[in-house]
Amino acid sequence: MATTLRNIKALVPLLDRVLVQRVRAEAKTASGIYLPESTVEKLSEATVLAVGPGAVDKEGKRIEMSVQPGDRVLIPPYGGSPVKVGDEEYSLFRDSEILAKIRE
Repeated sequence: MATTLRNIKALVPLLDRVLVQRVRAEAKTASGIYLPESTVEKLSEATVLAVGPGAVDKEGKRIEMSVQPGDRVLIPPYGGSPVKVGDEEYSLFRDSEILAKIRE
């Protein structure tokens, strides 16, 4: 039985999980030609929407998360746990799986 979420804000990541949404690649070329979805590849860039409180170490201390909501990050092309809300697709990654934070 699948759970249906009405709003992504109802999903709160646990421990060291990070909820991200991939940045969509342009479906239009520089000359104005629209590309079909099957030819547009997934980008490795994503926006962080929510983060968990962090993992707990052996002494019971909370390990601080390396990203915050609103950060732009690089994620692996495969992996993570997919979450679909309506037509939108999101992914849950562990904090350690995020490759880099983008600063601009």
